[in-house]
Amino acid sequence: MTSSPDALLDALDPEQRRVAEALRGPVRVLAGAGTGKTRAITHRIAYGVATGVYAPTEILAVTFTTRAAGEMRQRLRGMGAGAVQARTFHSAALRQLRFFWPHVHGTELPTLTESKLGLLAQAARRHRLGGDQALLRDLASEVEWAKVSNVHPDSYARVAHARDRQVTNVDPEIVGRVFGSYEEVKREQGRMDMEDILLLTAGLLAEDERVAAQVRRQYKWFVVDEFQDVSPLQSALLDLWLGGRDELCVVGDPAQTIYSFAGADAAYLRNFPKKFPRTTSVELVRNYRSSPQVVETANRLLAGSPSQGVELRAQRPAGPTATFQPRPDEVAEADAVAARIRQLRADGRPYGEIAILFRINAQSETFEEALTAAGIPYVVRGAARFFDRPEVREAVTRLRGAARSGEGDDFLETVHGTLAGMGWTSTPPDSRGQVRDRWESWQALIDQATAFAASVGDTARPDLGAFVDDLDRRAADQHAPVADGVTLATFHAAKGLEWESVFLVGLQDGTLPITYALDSPAAVEEERRLLYVGVTRARRDLAISWSAARQPGQRGSRKPSRFLDPLLPDSVKEGARAGERSRGSRGARMCRTCGRPLGSATEKKLGRHEDCPAPYDEELFGRLKEWRSSTAKTLEKPAYVVFPDATLEAIAERRPASRGDLLRVPGVGDAKLTAYGDEVLAIVAEIP
Repeated sequence: MTSSPDALLDALDPEQRRVAEALRGPVRVLAGAGTGKTRAITHRIAYGVATGVYAPTEILAVTFTTRAAGEMRQRLRGMGAGAVQARTFHSAALRQLRFFWPHVHGTELPTLTESKLGLLAQAARRHRLGGDQALLRDLASEVEWAKVSNVHPDSYARVAHARDRQVTNVDPEIVGRVFGSYEEVKREQGRMDMEDILLLTAGLLAEDERVAAQVRRQYKWFVVDEFQDVSPLQSALLDLWLGGRDELCVVGDPAQTIYSFAGADAAYLRNFPKKFPRTTSVELVRNYRSSPQVVETANRLLAGSPSQGVELRAQRPAGPTATFQPRPDEVAEADAVAARIRQLRADGRPYGEIAILFRINAQSETFEEALTAAGIPYVVRGAARFFDRPEVREAVTRLRGAARSGEGDDFLETVHGTLAGMGWTSTPPDSRGQVRDRWESWQALIDQATAFAASVGDTARPDLGAFVDDLDRRAADQHAPVADGVTLATFHAAKGLEWESVFLVGLQDGTLPITYALDSPAAVEEERRLLYVGVTRARRDLAISWSAARQPGQRGSRKPSRFLDPLLPDSVKEGARAGERSRGSRGARMCRTCGRPLGSATEKKLGRHEDCPAPYDEELFGRLKEWRSSTAKTLEKPAYVVFPDATLEAIAERRPASRGDLLRVPGVGDAKLTAYGDEVLAIVAEIP
């Protein structure tokens, strides 16, 4: 169906209309999150076709994902501009390369390799590096960065030092040599990789005037979406397509630049008017995605920071206020999120309109467990479920073998030794990548083992076989097929998506910003933009949370992310300050009964001197432990999953008389209250 020019413009807001009417010369569109950038640029293209300014076959619209390109083509077809080419950079370049290469070189185009890993393994062996899969994936990512950044193997080490690039446990000089050998192996086997598609196309255009002239006759008008993600190589290819012309429209948002580590450079978008002095610049500021409360949170997050972009103006009706919730530990945080999701579902929210977003993949396991326990279906986007990850599967297999062979008398020492044999160390790698991700998965298993040992208490020795059985139980529970479920994803994997209800979890300092970003102000700022992307995924409900400790019963020393400082209500800030004062006043750990310093490890574990009476009702505590043991056995779960000792002690000390009283006990969230509240209150009432 062909739309009339007037109808195309009437469908736009004033800023979008300015974009559509700017048909000639260089145009830069700074499009805030949820402001309808795809609508603006597709209507611009369709309006240019409808008015006769553009011939549809002479336009090339470029974006970064096949999904985005497909959406653009579908919209253009609906407006009568279906002949326009909408492709990714790689798709457009490969089409040209396949046509011109045989004519120019008289040979077949090199074969496109699906994965770098096999070739890199051969290259690594030439330099006596092992074939560790995580290391190979990190090397592959670094080779990709170098190639899109126009960094040659010979200069890699120098550039890597200057830009603080790291591949864990490999010297930059060795990385550069492996990079060079990879290129040799690839040429020897007549292959090319994805980056070569762009490099070889750029080479053809630069070296053969006939090829360049033919491409430039074909395409006279260019549109590039997500321009903040353009790399030096893509920018160079775009310049060759233009051939000195300036009929180019670029669209992007510097505030959503979250791929600098992979070669993206927002400077191309920010400095566009310097490169093209006749630039028409338009800002899209009307946010049609999110409620005013979500938009206000997003604006305040970036206000006054180097990442501040356009200030969004909400267009949707008011919604609920964003919530900020500290939790004592990650288990309590996950339980609280699961309980809130159950309430949303009861209120009519489909599971598919709910997402839980976090910084790293390893954070998913606690939430997978909590959702499973609550009977809530879920899907993990952009990564395998925790127990499907190769490093986790192998670790569980090794632990099972150790349990069957009866290795080791010390439970935690055996777990540590088994994972150390796979490469785990007590300190994390100091850089991002697959090696770091794998370490995080192993560390999650270490934390589970520590919690399992704590749940047994002093009455029995933790059993490795029982721990492996618990891991198997978790894996089996979390592998149920899902038709429609809550989405679990990292902030990176959530880019370009949106949901009605979004939970941003694990937002403690050291996780966001993540520790390895702290040495670089630019990297810290990218972490802020990552949180901005997370916030702007929410249409209506936005819940932000963090946990003071990793496991139940541990000392809570973690602080909320520094990025939350301008967002937190005064009541939450005061609570955090009070917690810090309380932690600081204890100094060397004080007795909860008499207030004097504690001495031995046993006293510190008890939280009191051995000759001081317990501050809680010991008879009630013993009865609660009996109930917990029976309940855990019935549910086939470790005891700490029901309640850790610290929570039972707090219940025995406070003696809650109502569900409201019980909910105020540290470690008791909505999910625990729903599952166990009535039984716990009955036990409290039984003992005078």
